[in-house]
Amino acid sequence: MARALRKRVGQGDWVPVESHRKGPPDDRLLQTMADPFRSVDDVLDRLGEAEAYLRQRSDRRSVFLTVYTEMTATVKRGIESGTFESPAWVRDYLVAFAERYRTALLGAERGELATIPPAWRLAFQASASGETLFLQDALLGVNAHINHDLAYSLCDVGIDPDRRAKHRDHDRINDVLRQLVDVVQRAMADIYDAGGYAHADEWLASVDETVTYVGLSEARSLAWRNAVLIVDTRWPPVERFVDWRIRAISTGVGYLLLTPSVDPAVLRTLRHLERETLPLTSLEATFRQRVGDVKLDIE
Repeated sequence: MARALRKRVGQGDWVPVESHRKGPPDDRLLQTMADPFRSVDDVLDRLGEAEAYLRQRSDRRSVFLTVYTEMTATVKRGIESGTFESPAWVRDYLVAFAERYRTALLGAERGELATIPPAWRLAFQASASGETLFLQDALLGVNAHINHDLAYSLCDVGIDPDRRAKHRDHDRINDVLRQLVDVVQRAMADIYDAGGYAHADEWLASVDETVTYVGLSEARSLAWRNAVLIVDTRWPPVERFVDWRIRAISTGVGYLLLTPSVDPAVLRTLRHLERETLPLTSLEATFRQRVGDVKLDIE
């Protein structure tokens, strides 16, 4: 599977070319996911329905959904308990985030490969192969959703007004995601009959840095910075740079999850991208020359 899906850095797009789907689209899944999500409860209801249906059919796309619905439910409990300064915004944030997954899943089910982000194409095809560990299936989905979808979801829901309060709420969600690996392992042990699960700890240890990179505060911090670049500049060269960086990191990390023995130089390259190929101070100076005085408000 790893040899079939990966390409060496520098050989172009890291994109699997075949559709994951075998046979016609599943009408029930299409019906469940057809309409945009209306609320957090709607997200949980329909993602839960899709998760149960896919699991019943032994479709391993259910693995990510098991984790995603649990993490969404945990954030919802935080909203209800008063954890967030802007609870209405966090609700909209969860819905916008889920919309990105819904459209990727629909595109995959319909075989519309051109509409699916590369990281999601990689995740869906890996799940269909049956050659990955269940932990890999889960974390490939987490990678695509956080490293690819999150920045665009923030733009969809809006980071203004009261940007600093929204940023604090964005960071508070990190407390939920710190539980990510435990949630994945618990779901694999309690719900799935994961053949080879005894080897999961060994595999997880071999990609410990990658799992940390996929999951958590660094990836979410980068998503916020990418959203700020898009919102505050509205300058096509910057937007192209952000799109390229999101694509490169999310797809690269996906391949690292499939091939944790990959050359360490690749991981160093991804870390460099994450830590700003284009410094914000330089970007501000360049943009100021183009449109006048501007300051990027990261918070």
